[in-house]
Amino acid sequence: MDEVYDDLAERLLPTSAAASSPNLNTVKICFSFWHIVGLAGPPGAGKSTLASEVVRRVNKIWPQKASSFDSQVKPPDVATVLPMDGFHLYRSQLDAMENPEEAHARRGAPWTFDPSLLLNCLKNLRNQGSVYVPSFDHGVGDPIEDDIFVTLKHKVVIVEGNYLFLDEGVWKDVSSMFDEKWFIEVDLDTSMQRVLKRHISTGKPHDAAKWRIDYNDRPNAELIMQSKKNADLVIRSIDF
Repeated sequence: MDEVYDDLAERLLPTSAAASSPNLNTVKICFSFWHIVGLAGPPGAGKSTLASEVVRRVNKIWPQKASSFDSQVKPPDVATVLPMDGFHLYRSQLDAMENPEEAHARRGAPWTFDPSLLLNCLKNLRNQGSVYVPSFDHGVGDPIEDDIFVTLKHKVVIVEGNYLFLDEGVWKDVSSMFDEKWFIEVDLDTSMQRVLKRHISTGKPHDAAKWRIDYNDRPNAELIMQSKKNADLVIRSIDF
């Protein structure tokens, strides 16, 4: 995957030094302020890993390729990741729903997020060049407000999450905010095996983890895979 990470990072550089790659359909990009990339895919596809690796490479390469483009920008404040996890509904909001037990069991489904808040954050980023966004505390199980600051110095923002390319409701408006849309394609059985290991690693018994996958994770993944058609670039996830 290192070659893929390198090619994706090159794709986001602002100079003509960005090389063409037949595997990634790479194009040369030139932008003067910021470039917002949407990165979607089912659970277990490797979105977080890909986003962090591409951001790390952009931050490393940018001063070599773009020093004449913007002498005021210094690493590592060039690229950053904006995770969709922070836009989960709070547990108290799930408790207030008509069927709280179902809401908690299906947490992670599209309707357990706040896409309107995500859309407003992306609009603020577009209009103002900076924005505070929430992160997600997995220990507490709730978002942390204003925990991530995307600044004017950030030229590349990779927004990473499951439902970014859905074409229904507010999600469709969210999808329209991206300059590029990247989708990580993965065999669903493979992705669910990865998610099963993740659940077990957090302390869930095997039977409970398997039930959650069948009841929630796989249906969500099947829905996410339908949004692949809205992507500009499809990246194949591989096992290491």
